[in-house]
Amino acid sequence: MTDLFQRKTEIRKQAHENRKNQSDKDGLSVLIVDRFIALPEYLNAKTVMFYVDVREEVRTRQALPAALESGKRIVVPYCKDGELELFLLESMDELELGMYRILEPKNDLRNVAAKHVQPEDLDLVMVPGVAFDRNGGRTGHGKGYYDKLLQHARPDAPLIALSFECQLFDEIPSESHDIYMDKVVTETNTYVGRGRVSS
Repeated sequence: MTDLFQRKTEIRKQAHENRKNQSDKDGLSVLIVDRFIALPEYLNAKTVMFYVDVREEVRTRQALPAALESGKRIVVPYCKDGELELFLLESMDELELGMYRILEPKNDLRNVAAKHVQPEDLDLVMVPGVAFDRNGGRTGHGKGYYDKLLQHARPDAPLIALSFECQLFDEIPSESHDIYMDKVVTETNTYVGRGRVSS
C-alpha cells in the first residue's frame, strides 16, 4: 500500500511538472475540447457535465459559451463541504471567481432548487485529472472528490477525460475504489479506456 501511495505521489509530481512546462496550453486545449465535442457521446448527450478548468488543466471555459448555445443542458461542478455538487449552468453570468480564483456558480444561485442536478441525470461526464494512462486509469489530487461523484454517475453515462499528452504515463497504479475512464482525449489521440464495467 505504501509503495502504491509513493508511486502515485511520484506520478502526480511528474505530471504537474510536465503540465506546467507544456507550451501553448491554450491552443492545445482548443484542439482537445474540439475533439471532445465531435465525439458521438457528446453529440448524443442531452445533459453534459463540463468541468471548469483551474490552474494548469486543459482549458474548458472558452468552450462553455458555445456549449450553452448548443441546446444541451450544461452542468458544472463546485465544491461544498468536501463534496462536489452539480449546478445547471444557463449563462456565463452565473459564474464568478470564488476561492482560489476558481470560476464557480454564484453563491446566491446555489440554493435555487431548479439549479440542482443529480449525478444520475448526467448523460456524459467530462473529467479532469492530474495524470492518466492509455487504458483510462486516472489519478487526481488525491482528495477523492471526483471518485465520489463518479460512483453515482449512471453506468451508461460515458466518463471522458481531457488531458495533454504530457500527462500520460504507462500505468497509473489503481486501488479498488479507483474508476477507469471510458475515453481519454488528448491533442493528438482519443484513447479507449477500460471504463467501469471491467474495473
